[in-house]
Amino acid sequence: MGGGSINECVRWSSREGPVFVKLAEPGRLSMFEAEAEGLRALAEAGAVRVPQVLGCGTGGGRAFLALEWIEFGVSSARSEALLGEQLAALHRVTERTFGWHRDNTIGSTPQHNDRDTDWPRFFAERRLGFQLDLAERQGHDRRLIGRGRRLCEDLGVFFQAYRPVPSLLHGDLWGGNRATDVMGQPVIFDPAVYFGDREADIAMTRLFGGFSPAFYSAYEAAWPLDPGADERRDLYNLYHVLNHLNLFGGGYERQAERIIDRLLE
Repeated sequence: MGGGSINECVRWSSREGPVFVKLAEPGRLSMFEAEAEGLRALAEAGAVRVPQVLGCGTGGGRAFLALEWIEFGVSSARSEALLGEQLAALHRVTERTFGWHRDNTIGSTPQHNDRDTDWPRFFAERRLGFQLDLAERQGHDRRLIGRGRRLCEDLGVFFQAYRPVPSLLHGDLWGGNRATDVMGQPVIFDPAVYFGDREADIAMTRLFGGFSPAFYSAYEAAWPLDPGADERRDLYNLYHVLNHLNLFGGGYERQAERIIDRLLE
């Protein structure tokens, strides 16, 4: 199957029908195990359809994650609105602390989920701080690193009048990680699950586009966002831009610099 940039993905024929299988070298088994747990957590919420986990392990010198095969259909205004409603329902699954019971990955980058009751501290240390440390080790621009760390120190200013609750998040919700099945039902997959501010999921839907006005209208109708959400959108998307910088380099460095400068202003 095409489209995967991290793992080899295949359509595996079986006596029970087709299966979607991700393959990688054996050392990445823990990444697949965390993804499987994330899919199960999303499934248990009963809000949005996700592929059923069929198996995870090693065989033939490869690590694998076997998932239910889902035939995709065409998105419509109705399916977009339904996804907005269902995502709001997913976000209403909450915990007392931010983070998760295990670490996982964002793409192929480690994502640390040690629990914390303080969201600005969690996001500054476990999200932006980790990516900045990784960027420094890779030799990226020192001005970017320094100003990024200054931003982390001042992160509380974005939360003076806003106290997010720890919502169950997909964690990597861009247009390539959602679809519509042949019955018109939304499907989400490839998660980086943790409990965090629900605005982080919504912000990422806007980073690369692909979500219609019907999606946002339905989400807002089901659970309106805080009036300051737009001010924090760049903050949350900075995490993903830094991750793309660390994974792919290129123009993401300039994009990250612009976001950091804008946030500091």
